[in-house]
Amino acid sequence: MANRKPPTTHGLAVVDKPAGVTSHDVVGMLRRTFGERQVGHAGTLDPDATGVLLVGVGKATRLLRFLTDLGKTYSAEIVFGSTTDSLDSTGVVTATFDMAGLAPETVQTMVREHLTGAIEQIPPMVSAVKIDGKRLHELAREGVEVERAPRPVTVYRFDIEPTADPVVYTASVHCSKGTYIRTLADDLGRLCGGGAHLRNLRRTAVGSFTADQALPPDTVGLLSLPEAVRDYPHVTLDEAAAALVRNGRVLDRARAGMHGDGPWAVLGPDGTLLAMYEGFGDGAAKPAVVVA
Repeated sequence: MANRKPPTTHGLAVVDKPAGVTSHDVVGMLRRTFGERQVGHAGTLDPDATGVLLVGVGKATRLLRFLTDLGKTYSAEIVFGSTTDSLDSTGVVTATFDMAGLAPETVQTMVREHLTGAIEQIPPMVSAVKIDGKRLHELAREGVEVERAPRPVTVYRFDIEPTADPVVYTASVHCSKGTYIRTLADDLGRLCGGGAHLRNLRRTAVGSFTADQALPPDTVGLLSLPEAVRDYPHVTLDEAAAALVRNGRVLDRARAGMHGDGPWAVLGPDGTLLAMYEGFGDGAAKPAVVVA
């Protein structure tokens, strides 16, 4: 088998994913656009969802786990009065409820008291979470439902407002990685004495990467590697210290100028991203990823 040539194009694409395509479809589009096989995304968006999808090309794929760790912001509509098997508008209706008299104050109280801060969620059956080596959405397509353990997530902000339709509310959510907005909608419906589902989900930001700077897959460009990890503290080293980083050496945090808890993006004297470092032991830092 012939060896693949190493990638020559490196960077981060901030894509505005359109509805009707999967996140993997977008990866395929960018593989063709940039002529590279080494392409991956940070955080799946549902096919019908739109908005910010971060896609790494070349060496940027090695940074994706740091991008996945960033907080996310979403906008959506929550429709009260019916539940679906997918928890969103693409699914089959499983139950209906008369919730036309639901008071906005009740909705906002339930959000504030039960769905904001550190909470636990049960991953939906249509998610990509793996159970015994198989993804939940694969099991769901086979008509199989399995027990799922609740997972801790954090909802930093959950703003919800009524619309002219008494059963439709607009929502804006800033949350940690791993938060399912469709589950928030489903839980909120139950808390309000009936049921609800999600529609028109849009991811408006991943960390500091916003929908305002995102572009369609066919017109998107690439940000540099240092810019790809702009949400983390940057540390610039001299050439002697940079040589240690290229060899994967553990560094003394104080000598390297690493403040806080990290991770840190470590740059060479010319501004090139060399590695991502994480805290290690008492006062040390070790390479999590070396990209130089």
